[in-house]
Amino acid sequence: MSSTIMQPASRQSVPDAPFSGACDLSLVIPAFNEAGRILATLERLVQFLDARVGSYEITVVDDGSLDGTFALCRGFAAKHPRVQAISLPENRGKGHAVRVGMLASRGRTVAFSDADMPIPPEEYARFEQALEAGADIAVGSRYLPSAHWEMPVKRRIMGWGFRLMVRLLIGNLVTDSQFGFKMLTAVAARDLSPRLTIDGFAFDAELIRLAHEGGYRITELPVRGVNAEGSTVRLSHDAPLMLWQLFCIRCRTSSVARNFSWMTRQVWGS
Repeated sequence: MSSTIMQPASRQSVPDAPFSGACDLSLVIPAFNEAGRILATLERLVQFLDARVGSYEITVVDDGSLDGTFALCRGFAAKHPRVQAISLPENRGKGHAVRVGMLASRGRTVAFSDADMPIPPEEYARFEQALEAGADIAVGSRYLPSAHWEMPVKRRIMGWGFRLMVRLLIGNLVTDSQFGFKMLTAVAARDLSPRLTIDGFAFDAELIRLAHEGGYRITELPVRGVNAEGSTVRLSHDAPLMLWQLFCIRCRTSSVARNFSWMTRQVWGS
């Protein structure tokens, strides 16, 4: 069962993707020090996506890793023409890496996923069906009644606190802004990604807020799973930073975004 919310009605240069023409799905994976699991993730994704009907591209954006993540991804991409790796010169944050990947995407549908693959690729069809049913953005949620997600107590407390701050500062727009998989229509991705400003983990909340201001329809889908080990979120360091980022989002978003989004959709189509 899904939950649907009906919404009221500085761009940077990135490397050109090596694919000619549009594809069905663009999948963006931000990666920072993911050498221990990125190849397993890519192998599973390619194996699944090669077997299904439709074209795709996978873009791994290495966010200034220090453990050889980019070298591994570049080597993998050399053997798989539908995979590309982009290297960023320094670590700026997950939000920045996702923004770079989305700006380089060429798919008719654009998704981004954490490197730990929070949902298996077999689940992508549910998100695609949500878009086909009229949603502009499909968001995974660990907190819908039919969802089931196991996580350590420390992460659960941090998640509860952040969700409370999101509700107070951004609004009660979704139950889980921070889940590591989202899928967007090309129109929504091309409209929203150039206007994202948050480089850190709170960029998801900014995306949801901008989508809400722009009148996009957001659908939440319940997810089931277990919290992966090796998260790069640090409670003492990242919690205050994420709170500050939420304040920034609150100050920057306004009704101007809704008007800009409406005009953009007239150009790209609905």
